[in-house]
Amino acid sequence: MDNRYRRDHEMAYYSDASVIEEQLIAKKAIRQYNTVMPFDPESGRKFLDEAGIIHGEHVYFEPPFHCEYGKHIILGENFYSNTGCVMLDVAEIRIGNNVMFGPNVSIYTAGHPIHPDSRNSGYEYGIPVTIGNNVWIGGSCVILPGVTIGDNVVIGAGSVVTKDIPANVCAAGNPCRVIREITEEDRPYYYKNRRFDEEVWEKIK
Repeated sequence: MDNRYRRDHEMAYYSDASVIEEQLIAKKAIRQYNTVMPFDPESGRKFLDEAGIIHGEHVYFEPPFHCEYGKHIILGENFYSNTGCVMLDVAEIRIGNNVMFGPNVSIYTAGHPIHPDSRNSGYEYGIPVTIGNNVWIGGSCVILPGVTIGDNVVIGAGSVVTKDIPANVCAAGNPCRVIREITEEDRPYYYKNRRFDEEVWEKIK
């Protein structure tokens, strides 16, 4: 088995020349994306395609954005990431529709052995991350390998997500944990106890 096969099947692998060559293709395209955006969205979209990112029609990363391979990233419709997003997509990162990231969100599928002798061998691994539909990830969150976040979830700013988060909840902390359910009673509010004014509420309800 070559190292690219091992990497793509969640096995221990080594970053040999063939692995690094794939990384360089994506990194070159993403560097160009960061240069032209937000002033030339047509070129920006082309560079996301060159990086191999699979994405819906309305996708935007506020520069700078960083990823490792690009081709392991699958984005749904209406994806928005604020500045400083990092996706270490050694394994697949799959994100649903209507997802928003605050600034400096990081998704790590990559990892290394705990024991120093094993870690110093240079072997590493990648475990997929999945994020559902209608999710808001607050600024400076870190999502670790193997995590699944369900639909309609809000993750509070600064959280470190180490385990799966079920659908329809607010979660926060380090390690991230469920705070409460999201219910129909939350609909009329835009921030804590602040209600939408009537003009806006008529457009939402």
